[in-house]
Amino acid sequence: MGTYAGAHIVWDWNGTLFHDNDAIIGATNAAFAELGLAPITLEQYRALYCVPVPKFYERLMGRLPTDAEWKLMDGTFHRHYTEHRVRCGLTEGAADLLAGWRSAGRSQSLLSMYGHEDLVPLVRGFGIEGHFIRVDGRTGPSGGSKAQHMVRHLEALALASGVVEPARTVVIGDAADDAVAAGHVGARAVLYTGGSHSRTSLEEVGVPVVDTLAEAVAEARRMVA
Repeated sequence: MGTYAGAHIVWDWNGTLFHDNDAIIGATNAAFAELGLAPITLEQYRALYCVPVPKFYERLMGRLPTDAEWKLMDGTFHRHYTEHRVRCGLTEGAADLLAGWRSAGRSQSLLSMYGHEDLVPLVRGFGIEGHFIRVDGRTGPSGGSKAQHMVRHLEALALASGVVEPARTVVIGDAADDAVAAGHVGARAVLYTGGSHSRTSLEEVGVPVVDTLAEAVAEARRMVA
């Protein structure tokens, strides 16, 4: 794998490197329609979104969905998301930031709660797979939290590279759950406002909040300088 210096970044995918807000809202509203719920706007979504996802639905429905409702909504969401995502691209500047971090001799990886079998070809299709020393998507049921996935991700990175340490790792994501997952393994986090959460909700987490990925990378570099 070579020798890497400085910080390791664990990137989030949806809403961070992949600018898929339109697909998320379209798929969410399709899932809501299955239960006769009114559609929501991006602003409403970003103000209310949380994980685990059933809790997000509870905020909108006034109760947790039943198991049958959750399966229906989850299936509908993923079906419509797959249709909508083809019109989405990488966040502005993402490809250059990934290339710059790698060319500086630093390491980075990708951890997403998007299904692994769908994630890998999507990342490959954008021509950025080679920038990561590991790409991991979700392999279990959807709707959970990222913390346990982060534990396995860092364990695999340590085995593969021998140099990735939690204390010198920064998670860059767009959701409070990314910061929670980082804290769970002793890593740092920077949260980006262009995805699933509003700035107000992100600032409640207590980690740096930025408006661009370039700022996120600069913050990551500063954190482990």
